[in-house]
Amino acid sequence: MHNLARMESERFDVLVIGGGVTGAGVALDAVARGYKVALVEKIDFASGTSSKSTKLVHGGIRYLPNFDFGLVHEALVERGLLLQNAPFLVEPVGFVLPIYEGDRHPVGMPFTTPGGIGLGFLLDVGLWMYDLMAGRRNVKRHRRLSRKRVLELAPALVTDRLKEGFMYYDGQTNDVRLTMALLRTAATYGAAIANYAEVTSFVSEDGKVCGAKVCDHISEQELTIHARYVVNATGIFSEMVEALTGAAPQAKIEPSKGVHLVFSRETLKLGKHAIVLPETDDKRILFIVPWESRAVFGTTDTGTGDLDHPTVSHNDIAYLLEHLNRYLSVNVTEADIISTYAGYRPLVKPNSAGQSTARLSRSHSVLQSPTGLVTIVGGKLTTYRRMAQDTLDVLSKRDGVKPVHPTENLPLQGSAGWPNQQKVLAKRGIKLGLSGEAVEHLGKSYGREASTLLDMIEADSALAQRLISDLPYLRVEVIYACRNEMALTPYDILGRRTSITLEDRQRGLGIVDDVALLMAQELGWSDEHKQKLTANYRMVIEQQMAAEAVGV
Repeated sequence: MHNLARMESERFDVLVIGGGVTGAGVALDAVARGYKVALVEKIDFASGTSSKSTKLVHGGIRYLPNFDFGLVHEALVERGLLLQNAPFLVEPVGFVLPIYEGDRHPVGMPFTTPGGIGLGFLLDVGLWMYDLMAGRRNVKRHRRLSRKRVLELAPALVTDRLKEGFMYYDGQTNDVRLTMALLRTAATYGAAIANYAEVTSFVSEDGKVCGAKVCDHISEQELTIHARYVVNATGIFSEMVEALTGAAPQAKIEPSKGVHLVFSRETLKLGKHAIVLPETDDKRILFIVPWESRAVFGTTDTGTGDLDHPTVSHNDIAYLLEHLNRYLSVNVTEADIISTYAGYRPLVKPNSAGQSTARLSRSHSVLQSPTGLVTIVGGKLTTYRRMAQDTLDVLSKRDGVKPVHPTENLPLQGSAGWPNQQKVLAKRGIKLGLSGEAVEHLGKSYGREASTLLDMIEADSALAQRLISDLPYLRVEVIYACRNEMALTPYDILGRRTSITLEDRQRGLGIVDDVALLMAQELGWSDEHKQKLTANYRMVIEQQMAAEAVGV
């Protein structure tokens, strides 16, 4: 409420629409360049695509066979910058890429060789290019693996026809925590930020957009925000937001649904390394990625549906399970699935019709409307910073200012002094009686800011209790999210500030009452409001589970 009151009473240089990773990146880049910035998000931060990724910071090895070298190089550079600027949030992870006799299009290669002869050599060359394009920021050089070594690193792989493999390296992150770190960093630089604030129309003068009317979904009141520039960073909703100007939309988006399945790591016999399933019927590659005590498996690349409520279909699950069981010796069924999730990638639509979304570009474009609205479309999680930089370069040029790029070397909040601070947190956490797993989780989620959570535990030891016995999330995180991260509903906590809806078989249904009570005490909710939000959470989760037909 305070932020929205500020937005209405002050004038801004830049209004950013969209609270996903792209919008958060734009807000940070703008405020770091000295602009006065406001950001609004219609639901909650990272409530769309930015919480539905494969949790990877990567160059995109599958784009190499399509000769999309520019995108791969850009993403590899950004991967290196993220490892530098958010070391607690992004960590290297090794990928085991097995090679089987009979493979014809590994990692999505659009061509093959007679009998598949020489494909291993071509993959080796491709991985050398991947390493070289990363330059001095490369994580670690790839290496060739013997058949025996492949099975040591990935013991669940089918042994029949397995020839050899490769190990290469990329990065892994928590997509929502990354978005929150960007927003909190932007706020420390002075940005005004609000969730549950939806742009309903634009304010114009002389045919140029100079602000927006916004509905505050908490108070159901409308306010007007004035800004010299307005940036549309709404991803798959870009065309809809552009249409509010009354001019023909510049953005052409082809949403592509990506579905993931979540398993126990034990079910898939997954160690610390990710596994690449090298070939699918539609020439894609699929990843099995370790995620805390879980494994994330995906992703699909299919057409569109309800953009506000992406769902996982029987066909999606069948497709993924078929390929999983093709390459793994363990028999995996729907009963083994802990949860599923789906999100839409905002792919840039080509001029030619009929092209598969699997072939559309992941590169981004900055579009300028005759109304003055600037729209950033396309891209991927890894390249959010470059997307934001290119967007702000457009605004700098409008102002006749030489573009500067402060975010290239700008540590995100929580990164200062890492990893030395990590050792301090570990000692302090153990002294407070926390398990090593819980302390590690706090460090990975909050970085240096974890010290604030430990302060809260020191003041109230009850906050050290776990929310769920087999997951590392603590009660203190609920209070912290309310005080410092603008969490306003139980779903904000269970589905975004934490990943409980993904990692818990009950998807938070067993603890939603406890979480709502903690939030009610912190935020001063009435019993009626608490019950309403709890009931809404149950309804949303139960609808998702019914649509997916995945048992609890």
